[in-house]
Amino acid sequence: MPHSEKKVPPPAEPSRKFRIRDSWGSRLGIIMAVAGSAIGLGNFLRFPAKAVANGGGAFLIPYFVSLFLLGIPLMWIEWTLGRYGGGFGHGTAPGIFHSIWQKNRFIKYFGVIGIFGPLVIFIYYTYIESWTLAYSFFALAGKYAQLNDQGMMQNFLRGFQGIENNQFFGGLGTAYFFFLATFAVNITVIYYGIKGGIERLCKWAMPLLFICGIVLMVRVMTLGTPDALKPDWNISNGFGFLWNPDFSALKSAKVWLEAAGQIFFTLSVGIGVILTYASYLSKGDDVALSGTTAASTNEIAEVILGGSIVIPAAFVFFGPVEIKSIAASGTFNLGFVTMPLVLQHLPLAQFFGFIWFLLLFLAGITSSVSLAQPAVAFLEDEFDISRKKAVGIFAVVSFILCQPAIFFLKNGVVDELDFWGGTFFLVVFAAIETVLFVWVFGMDKAWDEIHKGADIRIPRIYKFIIKYITPLFLSLILGIWLWQEWLPIIFMNNVASENKMYVLATRVGLLAVLFILALLVKIAWRRKKLQGEDMR
Repeated sequence: MPHSEKKVPPPAEPSRKFRIRDSWGSRLGIIMAVAGSAIGLGNFLRFPAKAVANGGGAFLIPYFVSLFLLGIPLMWIEWTLGRYGGGFGHGTAPGIFHSIWQKNRFIKYFGVIGIFGPLVIFIYYTYIESWTLAYSFFALAGKYAQLNDQGMMQNFLRGFQGIENNQFFGGLGTAYFFFLATFAVNITVIYYGIKGGIERLCKWAMPLLFICGIVLMVRVMTLGTPDALKPDWNISNGFGFLWNPDFSALKSAKVWLEAAGQIFFTLSVGIGVILTYASYLSKGDDVALSGTTAASTNEIAEVILGGSIVIPAAFVFFGPVEIKSIAASGTFNLGFVTMPLVLQHLPLAQFFGFIWFLLLFLAGITSSVSLAQPAVAFLEDEFDISRKKAVGIFAVVSFILCQPAIFFLKNGVVDELDFWGGTFFLVVFAAIETVLFVWVFGMDKAWDEIHKGADIRIPRIYKFIIKYITPLFLSLILGIWLWQEWLPIIFMNNVASENKMYVLATRVGLLAVLFILALLVKIAWRRKKLQGEDMR
């Protein structure tokens, strides 16, 4: 055959690590996205309740100790590991862990937790998030405007949740409609990707969230003394109730554990989300300053805004006796029972009610879309499928998994999902990634990796803290928890007898999800090995 007629073989497909992945449009975009993932319902509901229950202002001591010794180091660890793994085409923990410890063929299976945890949280968090969307409409429509005490508002919430049929709701129809709407919004945002979906959402949602928070904070701080016959029920004493320190509480190990748990919860560390978000950075992108900025943004939202709205406002209208039971009533009651009643005492009650629930919805959706991303990224990166197909698979699977949380809320299913997905596995995952970062990757190499492209120099003391104090802190948390709580939880000592079958079924379902994810990891690695791809 003449030379001119020779067939030219098609070019070889690019290796996996050069495959084009999505990326962030700007540094502001990823900072807003990570901050959005961290700023959720817990900032405005869980944090003030925990502070009141654990020493008031004294709670801030273990809280900030945990922030500086645990939260910020884990933030840097996850940003750095994510960026490193993204350089090899991996956006989730199985691939990132394998990139660090290639000689260990089992380490990728520990990374399954980084997909499992966000998925489990997503399947109940999205339903709770949908309540905030529903209540935004209820506030504008004045649907609960005639309710004037805790009992009636509680009945309204229970009817909406489908826990009971009453004069307000005859079933789950309304709640399910708003769940479908919220789920659809989440999937739509995820469908449009990192830059076109998540970043775009967070760049307008986060400023709007802060505007809503500041408006509510200013209104609360200008409440004065609504009841002239009760001059002690004022905003100053309301802040005092929240922040006056009870230093004797610092003697309790439980307070320190609660503070550490709140840091995990509020910064979204130990979940796997930040790993995935950071994997879309390039090697020269800063992680040191960006991680610090994202954490600082979250702390402003939690300590300043979260600590200045619900509890001080409730004190003004309910007084020093009833506020104690209100603060201990749980996050749902604080957000959906107490706060609407407080806002109804104000002029423009419908407007301020809408602002409150819009604030919670924005906090919720910027978190929930982040929880979906690890599973979608895993399908994209490890199975080389399009985002459209990956989002479709995630939508179908997660929608099915959401149903038990909706229909069996009253049977303890959500509490069980929250414990395993949002508490226990967070600490376990954080411990694993810290050991990998410090002792396998190597602290010297890790320290250099943190500072690649960095716009700030992290104080050198943190090299010691990350290597020794953070792992010790995590080991202490796990050890005390196992000593104090393991057996009662396993044997369901605190679960009502009529709910034990539901809790047991939830645990079996969670084990099945964990097993299937591990099997998918095995299939992905075997597939790539057969194709001769570099699995670093």
